[in-house]
Amino acid sequence: MPRTPASSCPALDRRVARLRELAAAEPRLEGVLLYGSWTLGEADAHSDIEAYLYVRDAHADTFDGREFVGRIAPLKLAYTNMYGILAVVFDDLMRGEFHLVAAGPGIDEVPTWRGMVHLPDPGAAVLLDRDGRLTAAARHLADPCPPEPGPTAQQLTDELTNWTLMLAHVLERGETARAHALMHTVVAPQQLQLCRLLRGSTTHWLTPSRALEQDLPAADRDRYTATTAPAVLPAVRTAARAGWQWSRELAGEAAARWGTEVPIALHEEIGALLAQDGGSCSR
Repeated sequence: MPRTPASSCPALDRRVARLRELAAAEPRLEGVLLYGSWTLGEADAHSDIEAYLYVRDAHADTFDGREFVGRIAPLKLAYTNMYGILAVVFDDLMRGEFHLVAAGPGIDEVPTWRGMVHLPDPGAAVLLDRDGRLTAAARHLADPCPPEPGPTAQQLTDELTNWTLMLAHVLERGETARAHALMHTVVAPQQLQLCRLLRGSTTHWLTPSRALEQDLPAADRDRYTATTAPAVLPAVRTAARAGWQWSRELAGEAAARWGTEVPIALHEEIGALLAQDGGSCSR
C-alpha cells in the first residue's frame, strides 16, 4: 500500500492523492515522482506541487501534459516555462511544475541527481511505478549528500571574488540596475551558501535563502540584510561594500577552518574599486 504522509497543507495532500489516482488510471504513464517541499515534509499553504511524469517511450512525443494535469483540477494558466517545464496555476492559485519525460532515459537519470535532490522517503515520493524501476532509482536519493566543505568553500571563495569584481566594474560604468541585479541574484546566493557551509546548515543548500530566518543565527541574518538595497546608486554602492566585507570575512573563516586559499592582494584591489564613487577608469 503506497504511503501518503500528511502535510500541514490539506489542499496539497488532496492534490497529491488526486495525481496518484489519475496516474494509476493512465496507461501511458510508467511512473510519477514528486519532489520539492512535500517530499521533504516542509509543505505549507503556500507550497507548490512538483512532479516528474514519466511517459512510456512510445507515447513521449504525443502525450498531452496540459490535458492530463487539467484533470487534477481546473487550470487558470498552463504553459511551457523557460526551463522546458509545464508550469500551471490551478483554480485555487496553487502553482504546479510538471516535467514530461520519456520513461526509458528519464528514470535512468534519477540516480545522477544525488547531491541536488533529496528524497527522505522515496516510497512516499513515488506515486506510480509500473515495474519497480523508478522506486529503485529514487532510493539513491534517500540519504542526504551535503557538500564537501573544503573544495566547496574554495569554489565559493573564487566565485565571490570573480563576481564581486564584475559588480565593481558594473558600478563604475554606472549601470545601477544591472549592479543591483548582479548583487542580489548572483553574489548573495553564493554568500549564503558559504555562510551555510560554515554554520553546518546545508539542508536548504540549493535555495540558500529558503528558511533563512530559522536556519541561520541573527548575526548572519543581519549581515545578509546589509547586502540588500533599493536600486538607487548610493544604496547599491553601500550594500556592495557591506557585501564584499562580509564575503571577505566568510572567506577568511573558511581559510582558517579548511585551509582554502584567499587571494588577499586581489581582494584588496576589489575593495579599493568598490570604495570609489565612480567616474574613474584605470585601464
